[in-house]
Amino acid sequence: MAAYVIVEVEVTDPATYEEYKKLTPASLAAYDGKFIVRGGQYETLEGDWKPNRMVMLEFPSVERAKEWWNSPEYNKAKAIRHRAANTKMIVLEGFEG
Repeated sequence: MAAYVIVEVEVTDPATYEEYKKLTPASLAAYDGKFIVRGGQYETLEGDWKPNRMVMLEFPSVERAKEWWNSPEYNKAKAIRHRAANTKMIVLEGFEG
């Protein structure tokens, strides 16, 4: 079942975050992941949610998403992100209805 990683990012160091953005795509591809949303404009439809930068990733499964998150391929990028941003990240199963 597909899985999605949803990320809210508050970029605190834009120059360093650009380094992170360059490293991440190859790490995703190595684990069959892809971007669904990568920044972009948004509009709040209900409530008072005012998120920062939003990113959504798709993987074939929760297990594969977690393999990516813990992978050596992503560790370098993750360390850069930790220096350049405050992040909230979840993984959730998709819906097969």
